[in-house]
Amino acid sequence: MALLLPGIMHAKKILCRSVSGLAKSVPKGYFAVYTGKDQKKRFVVPISYLNEPSFQELLSKAEEEFGFDHPMGGLTIPCREDVFINIISRLNAF
Repeated sequence: MALLLPGIMHAKKILCRSVSGLAKSVPKGYFAVYTGKDQKKRFVVPISYLNEPSFQELLSKAEEEFGFDHPMGGLTIPCREDVFINIISRLNAF
């Protein structure tokens, strides 16, 4: 166990360095999402949306199209901006 700890700490430092610029612009409890067909627009949404079936469907589409390689550096959802806003509006109504 003691031998694994340095490796874990090194991985944690790399992860913190890679997201340090993004963490400043996204409040705690939220995450950035990019959506839109031609020009991607950035939305910051609460992590509670991850439990919602309609948002999970969007995540499945993102996984099918991009896998885990998101070119924008954040989560990219392959849908039109107006469709995404409609889904988010319905989630905000609850």
